[in-house]
Amino acid sequence: MTIRWFDEATQLLTRRVARGTSRRGFLGGLGTLLVGAGATTLLPVFRGDAFAQSSAALQESGDPNSCEYWRHCAIDGFLCGCCGGTSSSCPPGTVRSDITWIGTCRNPTDGKDYVISYNDCCGKSNCGRCVCQRDQGDTPLYRPQSSNDLNWCSGSQADMPYHCSLSVVIGVKE
Repeated sequence: MTIRWFDEATQLLTRRVARGTSRRGFLGGLGTLLVGAGATTLLPVFRGDAFAQSSAALQESGDPNSCEYWRHCAIDGFLCGCCGGTSSSCPPGTVRSDITWIGTCRNPTDGKDYVISYNDCCGKSNCGRCVCQRDQGDTPLYRPQSSNDLNWCSGSQADMPYHCSLSVVIGVKE
């Protein structure tokens, strides 16, 4: 008798769900779920300077135009400091890419680990000076937010050429 009651309740619930939904509605909901799941891989990518930390508070030493500079631990490209900009600002005539890759570098002056946003500056052809390829923390392309092997200018306002790369401190690792 208990099993019969369970069967009838299951049948009643199944029929109510079938009356209230359609195949199109189900497929639409499934499509929304799949698109949402695909978009979650983009979440860790830093977009903009909403959290940028003032670099005036940092105690730094070393040459920002050298590949051995502490902020450049995961950089891949031409240093903007050698191309008319600085280590944290694009040269005139170029724009900062909308999306970036992110690394964590240790500042030898204060011994803290900092989260660094590596932005490409786009709009001019390759700078050609001070090329650096340091792959600390670089991951394969299946984790693009941590890979320095992509041309991040492709995701900018227009498909602009790559010019140089920045290393901007955006926070302290805790």
